[in-house]
Amino acid sequence: MKEYTVISSILPDTITVESVADIDDESWRYNYELINAYHDKRPWQVVKRFFSVVLPFLSFSINLWWDRTTNSVERNERKRGSQLRTILTRLGPTYIKIGQALSTRPDLVPPAYIEELTILQDQLPSFPNDVAHSFIEEELGATPEVIYAYLSPEPIAAASLGQVYQGILQTGEKVAVKVQRPDLSEAIMLDIYIMRRLAEFANSRFKKMRSDLVAIIDELAGRIFEELNYTHEGHNAERFAELYGHIPEIYVPKIYWQYCGRKVLTMEWIDGTKLTNIKEIQAQGIDATHLVEVGVNCSLRQLLEHGFFHADPHPGNLLAMPDGRLAYLDFGMMSTIKPYQRYGLIEAVVHLVNRDFEALAYDYIKLDFLKPDTDLTPIIPALGAVFGNALGASVAELNFKSITDKMSAMMYELPFSVPAYYALIIRSMVTLEGIAIGIDPNFKVLSKAYPYIAKRLLIDPSPELRNSLKDLLFKDGTFRWNRLENLLKNAQNSQDYNFSKIFDQASDYLFSERGSFIRENLTQEIINALDVFGRRSIYNFSTSIREQIGLPISNPPAELEQNPGNLDLLRRVFAIIKDTPGFDINQAILALVKLIQKPETQHMGQQIFAGLAQKSLIHLIRSLLIEPETTNKLPPTTRRT
Repeated sequence: MKEYTVISSILPDTITVESVADIDDESWRYNYELINAYHDKRPWQVVKRFFSVVLPFLSFSINLWWDRTTNSVERNERKRGSQLRTILTRLGPTYIKIGQALSTRPDLVPPAYIEELTILQDQLPSFPNDVAHSFIEEELGATPEVIYAYLSPEPIAAASLGQVYQGILQTGEKVAVKVQRPDLSEAIMLDIYIMRRLAEFANSRFKKMRSDLVAIIDELAGRIFEELNYTHEGHNAERFAELYGHIPEIYVPKIYWQYCGRKVLTMEWIDGTKLTNIKEIQAQGIDATHLVEVGVNCSLRQLLEHGFFHADPHPGNLLAMPDGRLAYLDFGMMSTIKPYQRYGLIEAVVHLVNRDFEALAYDYIKLDFLKPDTDLTPIIPALGAVFGNALGASVAELNFKSITDKMSAMMYELPFSVPAYYALIIRSMVTLEGIAIGIDPNFKVLSKAYPYIAKRLLIDPSPELRNSLKDLLFKDGTFRWNRLENLLKNAQNSQDYNFSKIFDQASDYLFSERGSFIRENLTQEIINALDVFGRRSIYNFSTSIREQIGLPISNPPAELEQNPGNLDLLRRVFAIIKDTPGFDINQAILALVKLIQKPETQHMGQQIFAGLAQKSLIHLIRSLLIEPETTNKLPPTTRRT
């Protein structure tokens, strides 16, 4: 009987698999009920593993305490880092993954620890070749010598779940052959069982811990179980390539399906350099910081556009290729985020920019952080306290890690519950920011993220983001030209952004039924701007005449002094549009001609004409029948502009 599922191998008395036909396609996925049922009957095995985990960390903690007591922390840093790496390696794949995550956080872990933990990415002890070769034969139906024209005599990398050989197919293609470690599922299941039981205990005993730790453990365990199935990883790679492989600076290796199984994966070999090897990257003439920016933009597309994201972007999985592209590897740990969650995250950013903390509180309800019946009275000021001062400069200057730390403190005190999907998003983004900080200490993820969000707000036709754009651009019925200017400037720095996209999306929305509110407000703004422009022009002309003939000059009306900037902002907006990639004056004129012919545009023109006529009549009546707009005089030689 051939074992195809992780469950069948660990529960022989519960599940039997007689043939491939008996196996359900989803039977290999994480099932905590089966894991609990198995380990509940084996308490001594659980206790033994529990103490095998606790005792090494207890010993390590005592060593740290002694270092602090004897003032030898700095002297022993490298030694302690090596000890921690050794502990995590001995404890197996679950804890190795924790070490991998820590290896990307130079803001949390000392440099000496980072150097040691980085070894966990792809330099772990390997398992014997004869075991790996037997897996290849079992999964692919032939010996490695028959399948491959060449297979490296030793693995060139060994990670938490498997090891990688370099190979050449009989057809000449250079490949990477990934083979899974033996007895992997049993070790991972035991660790997950212990973690889940501890999470259940914490949820039941610590009332302030409102985050569902069990759900978070289940989410992470589900992703790890998916990593155990290399066939699933291959499908993930192909889906990732379909969604993001068209990005010019992103590369995804090809999968050779005829040489793949659940424990063996054969994929295209990628020559590249890990992002953390800055000197080697720079020696090739590649800008490492730019590649991280490429990774940030790709991650934003993953999280906010398609919702299918790489949840394990540590440096071993990101390579700088010689031609300057960023290659993604290892697609075992992927996750998804639902459309309402994607739009909710963008809406939350908009409300953060607007400092609309009441709307931000409702965003947390939509994103499943708060229950619908939660009293928001204490939460709104708490959000203001967390983000109010932090937003003093701009959102772009915020450190992603600092935001998550402040949010964590706030969520502990208030009735927040962290949804499981959010834990993987934070892990992904914080890891990516950790890599970036290692390259450039001043790198800000949100600074690189905002151009993408600006682009989405301007060109995404979804109702959710149309409403967010309206919230951003309008306040108390007034159009905020400076916000539009800022959005256009930021969007220019985003990939795949051009004039035709923004023009088509803007015109389609503006002249739709949903855009009626914007048409009305925009019409009124144009009326006000033209009225101010006309009155200021008349005032300047009359002032010039009075200067020339020696008559006294009146002060300009107060509203002309109070609102001098909208026309300047409008000119700057048009200047930015003119500099937008893809802008062509001839195409722009043709597009404007088509817009002018639309009934809605003609109606707006009639409203603008009527509004200007009405304002002119009001100004005339006021000046003739009520009172002069100003009685103050200026000397003839002083001109106000």
